[in-house]
Amino acid sequence: MNLSQLKPPKGQKHKNQRIGQGMGSGRGKFSGRGAKGAKSISGYSRMRGFEGGQMPLHRRLPKRGFTNIFRKEFAIVNLGHLNLLEGDSFDPGKLLELKLIRKLKDGLKVLGSGELKRAIHVKAHLFSEAALEKIKAAGGTAEVIPGVKRAETKAPAPVRIRTPKPAPPAEAPDASGAPESKKDKKAKKSGAEKGAEKTSKPKQAKPSNKEEK
Repeated sequence: MNLSQLKPPKGQKHKNQRIGQGMGSGRGKFSGRGAKGAKSISGYSRMRGFEGGQMPLHRRLPKRGFTNIFRKEFAIVNLGHLNLLEGDSFDPGKLLELKLIRKLKDGLKVLGSGELKRAIHVKAHLFSEAALEKIKAAGGTAEVIPGVKRAETKAPAPVRIRTPKPAPPAEAPDASGAPESKKDKKAKKSGAEKGAEKTSKPKQAKPSNKEEK
């Protein structure tokens, strides 16, 4: 038996059908893509969620809630778990070594669930009120670690202070000392207008053409 004479059994392998090889190939004219439409053109790819032109399901469903971009996630530890651990002082580094927390995230927060029967010293970024009360009642101490990033709020808009306009200068009173009335002001204006009319030059009449003739 020669290895070069080995052949697969009859019917195991089939010839791949070639498309676009003319009318005699069995898939002529439209090459199995149909007569018209977007799918008959090369390079067609259907958009994800496409439903034939109607409003797709992911747009028909209502939207609920929102995503808080300023949300903080803390590694949480309860006092009941700290009571079962050996040692009297705990900080984030030691809790990571003991595998009580996997990731520190934005900080360590201690909650007050469980019983604390001995005095311990705890360093964490945040403490609940119940946890602080139980630690103090057991004779322990709680130390807050600074460095928790708070959400930055927008600075308030600057307040524009408008300066009051200066008051117009007061007119000088008459020799008599009494302030001028409205009638006196109108009389002065009318007199000034008459004086302006007198000082204006009179218009010269142009000679007509009839008189020259």
